[in-house]
Amino acid sequence: MPNSTVGGDVFFVLVGAILVFAMHSGFAFLEVGTVRRKNQVNALVKILVDFAISASVYFLIGYWLAYQTGFFTSAANLVSGDGFGPQGLLLVKFFFLATFAAAIPAIISGGIAERMKFLPQCITTALVVALVYPLFEGVVWNARFGIQDWIEGAFGAPFHDFAGSIVVHAVGGWIALAAVLRLGPRLGRYGEGAAGTGFPPSSIPWLALGSWLLCVGWFGFNVMSAQSLESVSGLVAMNSLLAMAGGIIAAVIAGRGDPGFVHNGALAGLVAVCAGSDIMHPAGSFIVGAVAGVVFVKGFEICQARLKVDDVLGVWPLHGLCGLWGGVAAGIFGLEALGGLGGVTLTAQLAGSILGAAYAFVGGLIVFTVVDMVLGLRLSPDDERRGADLSIHRISANPEADIIG
Repeated sequence: MPNSTVGGDVFFVLVGAILVFAMHSGFAFLEVGTVRRKNQVNALVKILVDFAISASVYFLIGYWLAYQTGFFTSAANLVSGDGFGPQGLLLVKFFFLATFAAAIPAIISGGIAERMKFLPQCITTALVVALVYPLFEGVVWNARFGIQDWIEGAFGAPFHDFAGSIVVHAVGGWIALAAVLRLGPRLGRYGEGAAGTGFPPSSIPWLALGSWLLCVGWFGFNVMSAQSLESVSGLVAMNSLLAMAGGIIAAVIAGRGDPGFVHNGALAGLVAVCAGSDIMHPAGSFIVGAVAGVVFVKGFEICQARLKVDDVLGVWPLHGLCGLWGGVAAGIFGLEALGGLGGVTLTAQLAGSILGAAYAFVGGLIVFTVVDMVLGLRLSPDDERRGADLSIHRISANPEADIIG
């Protein structure tokens, strides 16, 4: 490849990695605005520390499990050797994919908020990103273990997930469900004397900022999943935009104007469009996003009120259910008969989507059960009532005001 082409690809993927890295600030502020004020510092610290742990274990173990490539060779080989590409192209691809891997614990963090010990959470992050996530990533994006070949032989096409509706979002959401079920609800959330509507968010502006940051970064998440200038497609950008719009409009209607639903509706649409954003028609993407907006609103209400699952940010309906819908939807709206580019079948998408959700739930349940048995997951009742900020980090979100008070 000419140097200018390689340099362009390096820069293209690097910008994508930076945009997805910036999305983690969106995860942080979405959680900050949703949790109670006594847990805001913990939300900020968790996302940053989780990212550092994720990048480290993905470098040491996870990337090798997914792609059979390690980095323990000379720097000269890393920037120009066989398998790494000229100018360190593979290194920026690692950075890009590491930001995807780190999204898994960022998703889980929103579900387990306000009641989990810090060290056990760090350990579960390491185990999930080093072992659980990369095995499924390797199956879908590197055709490992022959599973894609089996799906193609049985259902007429391989499982298609361009930017991670299943690989990232559904996997993160279903692991989060397992974690939330293992942890149990927050004190005072259900039972005698509990508020029927749950705990109100601490800050709508912070929540909204988190949603905006995620929306902006998502165009790096989706568009730059092409990983080269030659493969980039404006169709992915258009589809992402319209799915986001569909999710917002549907959430406004289904959620009766609730700002939490509105700002998460945008994310629901974007989660759902990831899988088929490179093959669907924009009109189909709008429908996919709109359905996802309704799925999130109704899924959140059912999860919280009927099932009494205390998923603080609603990450299971947002990422788990909307991600599952997105994987299946690629097999509907990606079909040529519905204006798509084809190359998919509904049965293959169903098989891959269900496989991903089931694998993530079982893997998450194993990780969180083992860590709970060894170290315990929950804060003590007194620490939980006091709040994770003071109990874990020994400082509140507004320390000067606390001193003055």
